[in-house]
Order: sequence, then C-alpha cells, then structure tokens
Amino acid sequence: MIRQLLASLLVLAAAALAWLFLVPGAPETLARVGIVLPFGPAPQTEANAGPRGPGGAGRGGPGGFAGRATNVVTGAVNLVTINQTLNAIGEGTPARSVTVTTPSTGTLAEILVRPGQRVEAGDVIARFDAETEQIEFDRAQLAADDAAAALARTSGLASSNVVASTALAAAELANANAQLALRSAQLALERRTISSPIAGVVGLMQVNPGNYVGAQTVVTTVDDTSAILIDFWVPERYATQITTDMPVEVTAVAQPGRSFTGNISVIDNRIDPASRTLQVQAEIPNDDNVLRAGMSFSVSLAFPGEEYPAVNPLSILWSAEGSYVWKYEDGAATKVMAEIVQRNSDGVLVRADLEPGDAVITEGILQLSEGTPVTVLEGPGAEDSRQAAAN
Repeated sequence: MIRQLLASLLVLAAAALAWLFLVPGAPETLARVGIVLPFGPAPQTEANAGPRGPGGAGRGGPGGFAGRATNVVTGAVNLVTINQTLNAIGEGTPARSVTVTTPSTGTLAEILVRPGQRVEAGDVIARFDAETEQIEFDRAQLAADDAAAALARTSGLASSNVVASTALAAAELANANAQLALRSAQLALERRTISSPIAGVVGLMQVNPGNYVGAQTVVTTVDDTSAILIDFWVPERYATQITTDMPVEVTAVAQPGRSFTGNISVIDNRIDPASRTLQVQAEIPNDDNVLRAGMSFSVSLAFPGEEYPAVNPLSILWSAEGSYVWKYEDGAATKVMAEIVQRNSDGVLVRADLEPGDAVITEGILQLSEGTPVTVLEGPGAEDSRQAAAN
C-alpha cells in the first residue's frame, strides 16, 4: 500500500514539473494565485509581456497564442501523366499460312522439298504415282487429235457440198467430246502433283515417299513470314483510343534487348463480354526473317495519357466532406479539397485545384485551420517566410 502511494506521488510530481517547464504561461498562472516557487522559469511581467488581445493574455488572442505562426514543412506539387502506355502480351502468327493436303488418293512417289525450304506459289512439293493417269491422258490426246482431223476433213467436204450438214454437226460434236475428255484426263494427271498455293517456308513433312495416302491427307504447312501478325487483348477503357495504322512497338522473348515496330492492322468489332477486353492485331515487318510464328511478344502502345497533380502522401487529410490538403499561400494555410485518383511511386495523384509548383503542407498539418498563419521551415515558401520574419 505504501509503495503504491509513493509511486502515485512520484507520478503527480513528474506531471507537475512537466506542466511547469513545458506549458507556456504556467509560471504566470502560479503567480496569479500567489504561488512563487524557488525554482523553475520566472513569470513574465507586464513590462516584457506582449500586447494583450481580447482574451486578456499576451500575444493578442485567447489564451495568448492565437496570433503565433505555426511552423510547417511544405512540398512542391508535381504534374504526373498516367495511362500513357499500355503493355500487353501477344502471340505471333504468320501473315499467311496454308495447310497443304493431298488432292486425291494414291501412293506418294516423291517429295521434292525439304522442311525449312522457301518455295514460291505453284512450286511442286510432292508427286503421286501417276502412270495410270498418264496413260489415260495420252489416250485422250490421241482421240482429240483424231477428232480434230476428222472435223477438218468433214469441214472441207461440207464446203464443197459433198457431205450433208448433219455429218459436219456430228464431226463437231465428236471433236468437242474429245476435247472434254482430254481436259478431264489432264486434270486427273495434275491432281497427282502437290503444289504450294502461296510463297513461304515449308514446315515439317507429315508423310513419306511410298506411303499410300487418302484424299485430304495433310502433307505439310507453308507459312509466309514476311510479316508477323501479333494478336493481343486490351482493356475496354482503351477501345475508343485504338485505331488502325496506330504505331506499336514489340519485343520478343527470344530476342532480348531488341525491339520491333509495326502498326495496328485489325481491330475486332466487339468487346469480349467475359473478360471485358478487345482483341487487336498488329502487323510487324519481318524482312530479315528473325521472327517466327508462335513466338511470345510484349506489346507496347503509346497514348496521350491523363495528367494529375501529385502530392506527398503525408499531406492528405480527411474530413466529412472527403480528402483534402493544406496549401501554403500568402503566408497562411488554405484548405483545398483533393479527390484521390491513384497512389504510385510519384506520390498521391489527386483531382484538385492545384498547379505544378504549388506548396502543399506536409508536416504540422494537425494544428492548422483555414487562414492560420504559418512559417515554412523547409520546402517551397521557406525563403518567403525568412524574409517576412526579417522584416
């Protein structure tokens, strides 16, 4: 019990000493009630007291301190641009790609190209065994030549009125049928040859010579990689800002440290309702053939962006009306409402009536009210405060 009493007395003594030495006006308060201590700060006399204010105390305000300037630290407002760059991941595809299939059924006689070889449109890739079709073509050629000769003889006799016109008509019909048979035999023979429909690079072969294959069997693929098409998706908010022929810059995972430029070639006509994204396709020239279909690309698009004032996070305060900051202006604190837009490494981006270079108070903000005189110790406005104090 005695120990608790002594501890309480020590706490009260410490509090009294702290009040005496730390609270401005404590000695004067003791002096007014007739208490004079042999230690501690001496009370201020009327001679050295400041001019009295309406509150009856020195320094011109209630309690004697309303006119004293508050010491603060300020920071400059910066203008920061956001949403000026869009980065996305895309996958490359060739400008044109064809899957080469067999036009008919038969035994594959030979393959004339190698994987990775560049071919032109119409170049022969492979051939079937075509002996039967060649025989049929030769037979049709002979029949066509015979029908043409018969028509020529009949036409000569008809001009001399030696044969009837019906004989001439029959000869013309026979010649036409022979020509049709020849064309049919020629088409069957051509179908024994597999050709590339486009210019490009040949892929891996899916069949080998000697295989018996059916119609529409895949032989290989031919890719035109003179340009690479990159498909990627952008958020819905950028849908109205993206246009065709818009420049784009890409980097490939397989080509670190090197960038490639191109343009937007195709924009989808609708937003994907599941992901709320828009599919976009960019075309990248590949003249040196260093890019391949299927590569992964990092795509970068540049936009005008949006500009907002950026302030120090320490300057943000909250009230019932929302977030706000204290702006240093003409030696006093001015309240400015500031709606928070985004937080990033540059500070807090706000929507507020602030200009680049404005001084916003970052320290000492809890003691401020509208129009409170302030003295800037550090930051924008510190020089003005020093000059005002010197005058």
